[in-house]
Amino acid sequence: MIEVNSIVKVGIADLNIVTAPGVIRTSGLGSCVGVVIYDDVKRIAGLSHVLLPDSNLAKQAELNAYKYADTAIPILVNKLIDEGARKYALKAKLAGGAQMFHFTSNSDIMRIGPRNSEAVLAILQDLRIPVIAADTGGNVGRTIEFNPETSKLKIKKASKEEQLI
Repeated sequence: MIEVNSIVKVGIADLNIVTAPGVIRTSGLGSCVGVVIYDDVKRIAGLSHVLLPDSNLAKQAELNAYKYADTAIPILVNKLIDEGARKYALKAKLAGGAQMFHFTSNSDIMRIGPRNSEAVLAILQDLRIPVIAADTGGNVGRTIEFNPETSKLKIKKASKEEQLI
């Protein structure tokens, strides 16, 4: 009998963990960033669908910690460690952070995709988690799927382009 890999789906402003032979997927990455953190020896991975870079402007009473890069990524790392991943062995891959709309203003507030990517990279650097590969920027949406057995991230762009990183 052929065993079909289970697919763990992660929604917007959410995160989850998978172990091989399962895979983990998120869709709808426009300005959002999909952050995969994994331990390739333990074959465990977590995926966070980051919506915004910083929780400081959020109303703390209504805070969804999975929504923001500065809160979601540390939570994901802790969950991975709780499930057996080794902190020193963690690596990251990411995709998304597109600038989906063109604005005439040069206001930094409208650069949501680039700001998300910058925030994710800064947090991963602070946590000393190396980024092995990334596909960020541009102006097209993405769907990503990570396989912890192969440590490959499949990226499907709205432009129909597909790649493995």
